[in-house]
Amino acid sequence: MSETISSIRPARRLPPLSSLRAFEAAAAHASFQRAAAELSVTPTAISHQVRGLESTLGQPLFRRMTRQLVLTPAGLRLFHALREGFDTLEAGVQALRMRIEGETVTLTANTAFVAKWVLPRIAAFRLACPGIELRLHASDTLVDLARGDADLAIRSGQGDWPGLATAELMPERYAPLCSPRLGLKRARDLAQHRLIHSDWQPHASAPAQWPRWFAEAGLAMPARPRSKASAGLSFSDETHAMLAALAGHGVALLSLTLAAEELRSGALVQPFGPALDTGRYFLATAKGREREPAIRAVWAWIAAQAGKD
Repeated sequence: MSETISSIRPARRLPPLSSLRAFEAAAAHASFQRAAAELSVTPTAISHQVRGLESTLGQPLFRRMTRQLVLTPAGLRLFHALREGFDTLEAGVQALRMRIEGETVTLTANTAFVAKWVLPRIAAFRLACPGIELRLHASDTLVDLARGDADLAIRSGQGDWPGLATAELMPERYAPLCSPRLGLKRARDLAQHRLIHSDWQPHASAPAQWPRWFAEAGLAMPARPRSKASAGLSFSDETHAMLAALAGHGVALLSLTLAAEELRSGALVQPFGPALDTGRYFLATAKGREREPAIRAVWAWIAAQAGKD
């Protein structure tokens, strides 16, 4: 049925679902108390819901005996109709859950993002999506989502990738970070400290590298040190650059998103700016696949987690 046809369908004239559920449970158990236990409410709440339903329908549904509830003819007809309807509804929901449960969703992201953002949240993911196995593909090389090399990707950039459905997650900004043990306070004192570098992929549109940072800070890039003891450090992976900064080996340009926990704990500090804008993080999948139940569930969870940052 098209959206146009469904949008003009007359509204269903039904009593509140809560009162129908309360009545169906009470009829099944012939008891307000046992119905209350099933629905995790009080017997008084069940009684009020049923009386409200009887008032709405204009006729009694139970004969209230001393120790028992007895359905009236009208109540019996309603009970059979609700039981069949709720059974059909439950079967439909269970079928949807079975489609999702046992499925594997492959999420790809660069190694630093997987290590510092995804992995600390895995316990939360298991609680939110218990029937889905999340396979993590950590790589700094982009995979072909259209070909099915992965189901979902978290990428940084501008989000304008042909053939992909995307959703913006959060900004990506880089700043000088270091151990508080260095005592660094002023940008001009960087010349006295070792600079830690990490590689960026060729496809990066606005990489956070030291020459760019010094230009935006309005400072001259320090001359290459002659002493090997004060020479810079270079890593192919940002997580290794972060570990070097944590150990006090120098100052690194690091993602404020990925180093959020270290900044909160005080293990790393941002002694000064500026922070470099390198784009934004996006969630992406091949167009059309965002409607698949398992992918939609993981997509919603990632988006919710990003909203907490």
